Amino acid sequence: MSNQNLRRDEAAARSALISVDAYDVDLDLSSAEDPETGGFRSRSTVTFRCAEPGAATFLDFIHGGVHSVVLNGRELPLDSAVDGTRVHLPGLELENTVTVEGTALYSRSGEGMHRFTDPADGRTYLYTQYEPADARRVFANFEQPDLKASFTFHVTAPSAWEVASNGVETNRTELDSGFSRWDFAPTQRISTYITTVLAGPYFKAEDAWSTTLPDGSVLDIPLGAYCRSSLAEHFDPQNIFEITKQGLAYFHELFAYPYPFGKYDQAFVPEYNLGAMENPGLVTFTESYVFRSKATEAQYEARANTILHEMAHMWFGDLVTMKWWDDLWLKESFADYMGALAVDQATGFTNSWVSFANRRKAWAYTQDQLPTTHPIVADITDLEAAKQNFDGITYAKGASVLKQLVAYVGFDAFINAARGYFRDHAYGNTTLSDLLSALTVASGRDMGAWSRRWLQTAGVPLLTTEVETDDDGVITSLTIVQNAPDPVSGEQVPRPHRLRIGLYNPDAAGALVRTGSVEIDVDGPRTAVPELLGKPRPALLLLNDEDLTYAKVRFDSDSLQVLMQNLGRIPDPLARAVCFSALWNGVRDGIISARDYLRLIVHAAPAETGSGVLQVLLDNSRFAVERYAPAEDRSDLREVLYSLVVDQLQQAEPGSDRQLVWARNAAMLGRHSDAHTELLRGLLQGTATVPGLTVDSDLRWLLWQALAATSNATRAELEAELERDTTASGRVGYTTAAAAFPEPAVKAAAWQDAVHSDELSNQLLSATIEGFTIGSIEMLSAFSADYFASLTLVWSSRSIGQASRVVTGLFPGAQDLPEHMVPADHPVLVASMDWLEANPQAPAALRRIIIEQQDQLLRALRAQAAGR
Repeated sequence: MSNQNLRRDEAAARSALISVDAYDVDLDLSSAEDPETGGFRSRSTVTFRCAEPGAATFLDFIHGGVHSVVLNGRELPLDSAVDGTRVHLPGLELENTVTVEGTALYSRSGEGMHRFTDPADGRTYLYTQYEPADARRVFANFEQPDLKASFTFHVTAPSAWEVASNGVETNRTELDSGFSRWDFAPTQRISTYITTVLAGPYFKAEDAWSTTLPDGSVLDIPLGAYCRSSLAEHFDPQNIFEITKQGLAYFHELFAYPYPFGKYDQAFVPEYNLGAMENPGLVTFTESYVFRSKATEAQYEARANTILHEMAHMWFGDLVTMKWWDDLWLKESFADYMGALAVDQATGFTNSWVSFANRRKAWAYTQDQLPTTHPIVADITDLEAAKQNFDGITYAKGASVLKQLVAYVGFDAFINAARGYFRDHAYGNTTLSDLLSALTVASGRDMGAWSRRWLQTAGVPLLTTEVETDDDGVITSLTIVQNAPDPVSGEQVPRPHRLRIGLYNPDAAGALVRTGSVEIDVDGPRTAVPELLGKPRPALLLLNDEDLTYAKVRFDSDSLQVLMQNLGRIPDPLARAVCFSALWNGVRDGIISARDYLRLIVHAAPAETGSGVLQVLLDNSRFAVERYAPAEDRSDLREVLYSLVVDQLQQAEPGSDRQLVWARNAAMLGRHSDAHTELLRGLLQGTATVPGLTVDSDLRWLLWQALAATSNATRAELEAELERDTTASGRVGYTTAAAAFPEPAVKAAAWQDAVHSDELSNQLLSATIEGFTIGSIEMLSAFSADYFASLTLVWSSRSIGQASRVVTGLFPGAQDLPEHMVPADHPVLVASMDWLEANPQAPAALRRIIIEQQDQLLRALRAQAAGR
């Protein structure tokens, strides 16, 4: 409804008027197993104070009907009290109590109270997901982060279920007819968006961790881990508990502030929209982290990173929370940085910063070059804007800048600032100035200038080297040039960088090794490097060695030539990652052609030892071939890549992570080529084998999707596979495969399901979109006109999460640039610009998606033009 989108000024006015003491929330989930029942009883009692007696305010509640509103003992007339999603509270007193009873609605979109029926056994599972503002889908509340309160939850549900919330269970009462009521302890003062409820026949594992505090007392933290019962055989809670204990020990020592929320449960839930959510006392994760098929070390590392990212939130975000969503980075940037740091420092994984450079930073670089980029400290005017701001800037760029900050002020100063920040603002809300004050005190530096140049500007700085040598190859001049235009004004805004320059030369065995380095401060448009004068020019000059700063790097011509032939010979995995990242940015910028990039990958990928890095290289290579290569080159380049992958699959060490990565990528490439169909089908049927390769459920669905997309499978075969694999993951795999058939009728049916129906759950909607988009440009172009014609209706009739999946996923971004056409004249770009011009009043979040997708297409078309 029109008043769902709370504005920042409304939130500020409300928090100036009231302060909230406590919530008592009673939810009746006893009807959840009946699919015909769309909602559940919700009763919310709120005690709060008003600074101006006689004034009015409102509660937020997205509901299926409000039954009663009782304010300070008087029942309010519903026709005047209930206005869409707002419950108006007039005539407030100094101290107030309001009780709102109504029907809240079960969700299939992953927002609010999500209800999932397990296809494996027909059992029903519930969980909540609220960020940024969906607690109001479950109970009436003041839905903004700075109105913190203590929450007490009561839940009625089937007696055989597991039920959990933020607080520990204090009482369970048996009711009639097989139901029970659970009562939970009041929470500390927290924000609405991190409250949570979990209910269903979950499998639960238990453990505990304890530590001795500085005063000699012992802090005991019960640990729990949940998953669906049908996944219990694949669950590995001991590994999860091990990472959890390592993280608790590390953060307790690092932050010098005890974990404040009692127990530490972690639930892995179905159809989850996020990687995880930091609800204190009960963190929720996507159940894709429950590995039902063979997983690589990189996947286990990614799970550990997510576990520790969410744990860091217990301090950055939950204990101390941003006042409004402008400062979302105060929690997400810190958690992203701390997650990578903790994996590196506290676990057995050794490539955390390599993964950060390859995946998280790549996300930031991509996001920060879009026309919708924004400063890390963003201008968030309303909740719709907040929903869109969980992006690569807030997470990965913010974390990258924090890594630069640590290099700039020193790790000890940074951690001392964090400790002071927690002590001063525990259970409160903060803004940028509060953190800067703590950093200034701890570091002895005025952080205002640093903040203005790093946190309050947008765009990616570009660093290049100008190097001159004499006839003997000795460096006579070396200058670092910084190009840092503001994306809006175009004015140069150079950032201060603390970075290392690595000098790499071949050793006796031919490896390209670091033979020296210098650490310098770079500021302004040009920075001379006198430390390298008189030294022999190395084979490779690597700017940003060890990945300390946030910037794109361009290699000088000699270094680039060496890299194109020898990148796989650099033994240091982080140095390789920095080089790979720089080269991929060059491809995206049209500086390096898809053809040259693929030539590099053919040499470098077989030598890459890290499965996570290898997966990134192959992902990038497929994208370069399908989007950045000119149409006339694409088929040949695709077959070069496909042949490489299949050859390496057959040569890889049996049972290794690398073998599994090659196998998965063979299936992905098989979606667009039938050159190796016999092998793919043989792997499914057992007539072809690769020693050591287990063709398990997840890989089988990838193979079926490839065969379906190239008309080498039948629907009957897919249905037979689904009968064999009746799990939720099997249903998703089937849905993608079924929509992948290159038949107009199949694509039309998938389009209808995704765009013109709202029957699909969030996960099946994404699977349908993925399958639809596997197809030729010619076949899919028939739907472009309906895409633009349907945008307004899709956005207005769906939740923002579901609408965003459709609008983003179905944008016709896979296009070819005809010869002699200017990229900006491509018909899809013209259609998107026409839509934006014709719809200036469309919601800003919708316009943002179109602008971003349009820009990605323009980048691809420019790369195609440059590659000719």
